[in-house]
Amino acid sequence: MTITVLFFASCRDLMGVSDRRMTLAPGATVADLISTLASEQARFADLAPSLMVSVNQVYVNRNVQLRVGDEVAFIPPVSGG
Repeated sequence: MTITVLFFASCRDLMGVSDRRMTLAPGATVADLISTLASEQARFADLAPSLMVSVNQVYVNRNVQLRVGDEVAFIPPVSGG
């Protein structure tokens, strides 16, 4: 199945792109997607625990099963003051 992945802020800097289309096995979860990305970019694994994840603009946990055409966004924590 094909999905769109959006990378924001430090995720975008780490991955080198702001978005990308990916093909995953049917039944893949957000956790599976994170594992795939971490295998491509080891530092993504370090960042992953602190990321917020949304699927189709709704925040989700990592057990959510993805579907064809989903849009997954990885959003790092924001600090400031």
